[in-house]
Amino acid sequence: MISVTNVNKKFGRLNVLNNISVTCKKGECIALIGPNGSGKTTLVKSILGMVVPDSGFITFNGRNILHDWGYRRNIGFMPQIGRYPENMTIGHVFAMMKDVRKKSHFGLMDETLFYAFNLPDLMNKRMRTLSGGTMQRVSAALAFLFNPDVLILDEPTAGLDPLASEILKDKILKEKQQGKLIIITSHILSELDDLVTEIIYMQDGNLLFHKSMEHLQNDTGEKKLSKAIATVMRNLS
Repeated sequence: MISVTNVNKKFGRLNVLNNISVTCKKGECIALIGPNGSGKTTLVKSILGMVVPDSGFITFNGRNILHDWGYRRNIGFMPQIGRYPENMTIGHVFAMMKDVRKKSHFGLMDETLFYAFNLPDLMNKRMRTLSGGTMQRVSAALAFLFNPDVLILDEPTAGLDPLASEILKDKILKEKQQGKLIIITSHILSELDDLVTEIIYMQDGNLLFHKSMEHLQNDTGEKKLSKAIATVMRNLS
């Protein structure tokens, strides 16, 4: 579904992505992990078309994204920090997004999280007054709203209370079971154990490995993702 082939990106003298090649397929829930500065965010932005690689290319369903920007209507993106017009209410934000997307979206909307997070009760709240957790709930509901084929979730559970976090994780599992591709970046590895099927690990702009969760567990003898990653890093040092 998404193929990244020999992608390189520099910002000044800093080599942020170094010849990255990965393939992400339908029905997979992929953890994109690594320390700060590893290149995760730049890779995500490249997939979203927000950053143009210096060389290499990215395809979505076999088409080069550089020549087909319409692919982005098939992606739901949840940023780590949502940035919305401060004076708008939650209701205004949802109305605006529905208006923007209506010409390019032909399927049914998915308002599961909108209702599960009790957002109808908060429609008159202005964005500048929202707590971090409520902002995350808004971002999550928007990411899933247009029933996209691909979901890219950046630190999705950060700031969420335990109940909201479980609601979101249950929704992610259901979307995976429906054959969607889900890519999650997170520093909270314990949140990913029950979700992910594959691991992409990056460090200093390089792809260290791309393995299935099963292979990673077999290679390390560890069932928990955090312990498996710690074992890999000890072996590499």
